[in-house]
Amino acid sequence: MVFALGPRAQSAGYKLAAFERTGSTNTDAIEHARSGERGPMWFVTDEQTAGRGRRQRAWIAPKGNLAASILEVMDVAPAVAATLGFAAGLAQEAALEKVSLEAALRLGEGRPRYALKWPNDVLADGKKLVGIALEAETVGDRLAVVAGMGTNVVAAPEGTPTPAVSLAALGVQISAEELFTALSDAWVEFRGIWDNGRGFAKIRQLWLERAAGLGERVAINTGTMTLEGTFDTIDDTGCLIVRTADSRLVPIAAGEVFFGPVRSVGAA
Repeated sequence: MVFALGPRAQSAGYKLAAFERTGSTNTDAIEHARSGERGPMWFVTDEQTAGRGRRQRAWIAPKGNLAASILEVMDVAPAVAATLGFAAGLAQEAALEKVSLEAALRLGEGRPRYALKWPNDVLADGKKLVGIALEAETVGDRLAVVAGMGTNVVAAPEGTPTPAVSLAALGVQISAEELFTALSDAWVEFRGIWDNGRGFAKIRQLWLERAAGLGERVAINTGTMTLEGTFDTIDDTGCLIVRTADSRLVPIAAGEVFFGPVRSVGAA
């Protein structure tokens, strides 16, 4: 198979650059934006060798996994652009549900259950399946925003802070190309709802309906401190709101979430 946009993405005027192998689809997207590309445009491969995730962690996609980055150039503030990651999570979850229909019928109650983990991951049965990383750079008088999405289609990394899993291990036998086609169409839907941040209230509602750990104990490692409490909600800027033992509501703008008590932080 070859990578192809879905019918909705084609109708909406999205462009596509597909690579047999590349260092980083996010880097490809940013470099195109610097050279004048204004998108919207997808950059996609099933073998990525030098990608970076959050906190500059290596984000390698071995042959058969999906690395896809969407470039959108828009007139929004960086703080608003940051909320696009929630729309990306919803698009990924919708695409995964679509390509998992056969597995759901075959596996019944044993089918994979997908959930969204703050800020931008997708979990399957509690393990990390998709990582999403946003980058932004000013080009002219607008903001080039790149949402990079990596999905473990055939293989998952080991030794990650949150245990990872692949679609193949879950019994979902599809290709990176099939998943991308579904993702490109789902992106059109949720990018449209987000509407340059004007529709974030709806995105927030949809995201919370699919949130992992909502109402449960969490420990957040911000890099400078660890906070323990209950995952209360996300606010209208996308911050995670933690309810502490003394009932304070503490907003967290960035950090690594671990479900359970504070001793789980850093667990493999």
